[in-house]
Amino acid sequence: MTAIGPGTFPGDPVEVIIEGEERLPAAREGSTMPELSVAPHGLHHVTAIAEDPQRNVDFYTTVLGLRLVKRTVNFDAPDTYHLYYGDESGQPSTLLTFFPWPGVQGGRQGTGLTTATAFSVPPEAVGWWQRRLKDLGVDADDPVARSDEEVLRLRDPDGLVIELVASDGDSRSGWDGAGAVPADDAIRGLYSITMTEQQLDPTAEMLAGLLSMEFTHNTADRTRFVMTGGADGTAVDVLPSKDDRGLQAAGTVHHVAFRAPDGETQARWREELIEAGVQVTDILDRQYFTSIYFREPGGVLLEIATDQPGFTVDEPLLELGRHLKLPPWLEPDRDQIEASLPAIRLPSEAAG
Repeated sequence: MTAIGPGTFPGDPVEVIIEGEERLPAAREGSTMPELSVAPHGLHHVTAIAEDPQRNVDFYTTVLGLRLVKRTVNFDAPDTYHLYYGDESGQPSTLLTFFPWPGVQGGRQGTGLTTATAFSVPPEAVGWWQRRLKDLGVDADDPVARSDEEVLRLRDPDGLVIELVASDGDSRSGWDGAGAVPADDAIRGLYSITMTEQQLDPTAEMLAGLLSMEFTHNTADRTRFVMTGGADGTAVDVLPSKDDRGLQAAGTVHHVAFRAPDGETQARWREELIEAGVQVTDILDRQYFTSIYFREPGGVLLEIATDQPGFTVDEPLLELGRHLKLPPWLEPDRDQIEASLPAIRLPSEAAG
């Protein structure tokens, strides 16, 4: 596998390359994409790039009240953390993950990127979150009405755009173990992602064709597609824009993963994507799920990840996120890997 981290000097551009990703062109624009026999049943996770791992942990656990459910490394660049945040057990559809590279330059939002990651919160919690973010000095806008949704937009310390969307009837319980975030106000899980594209039609064709998403509506600035599995966290918005292409570095999304229930479905999905002319990676073992990667026509990297085996495969539920976990093939290098990583502590550990 290949991964390119920060250059020789701090601040040089960062590029994370999944095995085989350098050979993955965007799907062909203008091609006719057939509907496949398999379809995603929701968002699995979103992975972004950060600069400082401790600052990242502090913000997502203390400010947003998510649980650090796995402290591991980027399997393709094991001198870099891969940090997973989600609900109590890290269920698919609740996960936001990060590759934090100390010294990496800041990214730039633009076309060809996922430019917003939205979480669901109870409708009555929006005001509570607005007050909390203001009190903590977080860079956040006032809530706005967007179509029939109330949206509170904020930016993390690296500038990553996060949205909190009022969603009535979300069945997920969220994580209420952070103390400062009451259970009634806690984030429930991923709600949607927004992809910004120079051209709408080629991306829309892949979402509605190869990925069997359902077009629901247009607004003045975006088109929404919804996965049909019935789970929470199923919306994908496409925002057409004349902006320049974005720069993928700190404060930007690296890739978006959709859910496959099991490996058999994932393998069939891969075969059908290949038959449709899409270049796809091999099935890769990510320890907590298996993955395939491909690009949509605008250039956004997409992943199909299995729901199983999950994050308790190598540590018990109560211990999630407290220790550095490595896959078996990296365990022989544990001492070297640990020496290359900056120390991080959960706020509860620091208080103790």
